[in-house]
Amino acid sequence: MSVTDEIERELAEATERLLATAARLTDEDLRAPSLLPGWTRGHVLAHIARNADSCVNLLEWARTGVRTPQYASARAREAGIEAGAARPAAEQLADLRDSAERFAAAAGRMPAEAWTAPVSGMTPPEHPAWYVPIRRLREVEVHHADLGAGYGWADWPETYVRRELYDTMLWLGGESPVSEVVAREPGTGEVVRTWTGLGEGPVVEGTPRELLAWLAGRTDGAGLRLLGSPQARPRRDAAGGVPTPPAWPKPSPAGLPSEPPSSWPPTAY
Repeated sequence: MSVTDEIERELAEATERLLATAARLTDEDLRAPSLLPGWTRGHVLAHIARNADSCVNLLEWARTGVRTPQYASARAREAGIEAGAARPAAEQLADLRDSAERFAAAAGRMPAEAWTAPVSGMTPPEHPAWYVPIRRLREVEVHHADLGAGYGWADWPETYVRRELYDTMLWLGGESPVSEVVAREPGTGEVVRTWTGLGEGPVVEGTPRELLAWLAGRTDGAGLRLLGSPQARPRRDAAGGVPTPPAWPKPSPAGLPSEPPSSWPPTAY
């Protein structure tokens, strides 16, 4: 069993949860604002559907060796979202389901060796094709929460939270507004992972879920604890709270193994 099998199962479950939420939304619901500034819920659903097709492009690139950009251009990506945003709820739901099925079918056509092929999103770094389903799972989970329709970051599965926090910390590095991140087990407060030497600023502590929601820009850091760092100049936001993290996410961490590992992240925490 490899990470692709693991993610295939998680993605199928995440997609079913998303479809269940979308099935409850009316035309009026889709015209209402989402939690993403400037986007309605219709924009969010259109983006999730077009993202599935864009990920199919990456898998086809890996399978055939013919370079196929994820999106033709940034303008084409935005145009696709705008074109689909105002559709009736029934059309949105059908598109969401159909595009998810196209991605699942494309993943099913991948021979084992194709998962090692390097592909690239709209921005670097290049990454092996086995990471594409992880990127797709990220889109489904995060934007499901962005709908603001009863499913939020507090509902993200723990396995997803731990993986996404691990990957986020791999690329945070010199862009970090804090010097150290400490993940503590909810309830017990036991330290489960510490990242040090990140940059200037205070030490931030919280549960993996709270840390990921902050780093992903889905909270202002409420619930996190700031500690002063004797080696760094304290940096907080204008109100003295948790600093604003850099733009999230990057497509993938740099330096991923070309062969699909048995699981990801490679070590538990």
